[in-house]
Amino acid sequence: MASYQGHLAYASILGAAYGCMGALQMDLDWGPVFLGAGLTTLGGLLPDLDSDSGVPIRELFNLAGVVIPLLLLRRLHRHGFSIEETLVLVGAAFLLIRFGVSRLFCRLTVHRGMFHSIPAMLIAGLTVFLIYQSPDLNLRLYASGAVMLGFLSHLVLDELYSVDFMGARVKLNKFAGSALKFWSSSRLATFTTYLLLGVLIWAAWREVAPTMGEQPSTPAPATPGST
Repeated sequence: MASYQGHLAYASILGAAYGCMGALQMDLDWGPVFLGAGLTTLGGLLPDLDSDSGVPIRELFNLAGVVIPLLLLRRLHRHGFSIEETLVLVGAAFLLIRFGVSRLFCRLTVHRGMFHSIPAMLIAGLTVFLIYQSPDLNLRLYASGAVMLGFLSHLVLDELYSVDFMGARVKLNKFAGSALKFWSSSRLATFTTYLLLGVLIWAAWREVAPTMGEQPSTPAPATPGST
């Protein structure tokens, strides 16, 4: 299994490449470019939230407690909250994530459980998509794709580290197949994960569906005899 520092280095390089892709291929401004690079790096560390060590958990929840409220700013502004109310809500979100969600997460998850899975990667991407309220759909997809790319890189790297390529035969260690999975041995954990994924897909569809039906208005064709 790759170390925390290894995942951080790999995700940082991948984030820089993803940011460059956004600048060169999508002609994005520096703000979304650095946001994409940062979310890719963060996504590459997220699966370590279920680590047995307390250091990655503490650092990642501190970081998530800052990033998630910042992503909420546009949504709060859209709902008409004043600056003072926004500051209060952002502070409350940080405290909830850092001291509430983190403790609940540690109690409910096990190392290499469903949080190390493909559905968890989709949950992370959909969460960013719903929180990041940009009027540009492409930017929302770019941001959610960034965290999913980083998340996937973590899973792939863990799988590669579970394979021993030295010697005449390829060997697998006890963690092989535990990262790139779609379900776990716990039926409750699997059901809960897919239930959450379904709710997020429904919420994202509710936001995207109305915009997909919008068609640019075109003038009605002239009828014979009209002046």
